[in-house]
Amino acid sequence: MEEEHQSILVLYHKMSCPFCKKVRDYLKEIKKTIPMKDIDKDPKAKEELLHLGGKSQVPCLFIDGAPLYESDDIIEYLKEKKDILP
Repeated sequence: MEEEHQSILVLYHKMSCPFCKKVRDYLKEIKKTIPMKDIDKDPKAKEELLHLGGKSQVPCLFIDGAPLYESDDIIEYLKEKKDILP
């Protein structure tokens, strides 16, 4: 069986956002960590999000450089990939 590619993931979020919390809570539940950038604490992260994704909406999970918005879609992706997440 072919080994599944481990994608490069970065989650853009803010601590005050309930939808971001939902994604962070799911990661905690499955005991996984991925790189995160808080757009409230890091102005450069907000600029990156706007530049790369075209909008400043969070949560936004970049998967190999491609943005995925909406907490439910992000959680669904993480559920599918949880066995290969770091």
